[in-house]
Amino acid sequence: MESSFSIKDKVIVVTGAGGVLGGSISKSLSQAGARIVVLDIRQENLENQVHEIKAAGGVAVGFRCNVLEASSLEEVSKKIIEKWDRIDVLINCAGGNVPGATLSAEQTIFDMKWEDWEKVVRLNQDGTILPCLTFGKIFAQQKKGCIINISSMATYSALTRVPGYSVAKTGINIFTQWLATEMAMKFGDEIRVNAVAPGFFIGDQNRAILINPDGSLTERSKKVLAKTPMGRFGDISELNGLVQFLCSDLASFITGAIIPVDGGFSAFSGV
Repeated sequence: MESSFSIKDKVIVVTGAGGVLGGSISKSLSQAGARIVVLDIRQENLENQVHEIKAAGGVAVGFRCNVLEASSLEEVSKKIIEKWDRIDVLINCAGGNVPGATLSAEQTIFDMKWEDWEKVVRLNQDGTILPCLTFGKIFAQQKKGCIINISSMATYSALTRVPGYSVAKTGINIFTQWLATEMAMKFGDEIRVNAVAPGFFIGDQNRAILINPDGSLTERSKKVLAKTPMGRFGDISELNGLVQFLCSDLASFITGAIIPVDGGFSAFSGV
């Protein structure tokens, strides 16, 4: 008998799957037996991801998709249904910060261009909400499904230098809770919507403000680690267990939750 933690043969759609976060999650879920649908706007990235999953013995298909265009999402969703008749899980990994929306230590919010603010908010909020609406409609018809969004530590309290990203991710939190309520009350208790809030992981987007060119920690990094009880940065793979749990039947009574994976950062007052 398979464990209820099993996600074997579930059809899992991952947006932004060609990136570091989406790629790590996709590979992990594939190794657990899920069938992965890799979505990314970058053709080369999604092809590489599909190749790596298949080379490791997994099952995957990839589609180029713009999560900011409803028509692109609708087209892809039809192709997935044609191939596998259903969709079980949507994981929204598309998003991230925008260089122009990240302030330097010397800048103030008044130095940020409005276009960059709009860009980061649209990328994260619209890039999560539009897929939720497209695939959520399928879940409503099926009376079953699971959505996992990506939140951030930037939503728990004010983090300097990233105002647009903080506002965008905070919007994802309330949308996650709102949609969880809507789906459960109107379409049944087998549709769940949750979010994962990663702590501090060093990646391409934040490396420059956390690591100096010589490899030493920046002052910002030192402040982050001082407020992290575990005293270290996370490894991107440490998100995978929670994501698999939320995809599984073991999480059947969990919806509307925003769950931190942060080494205790959100719990610690700093004193």
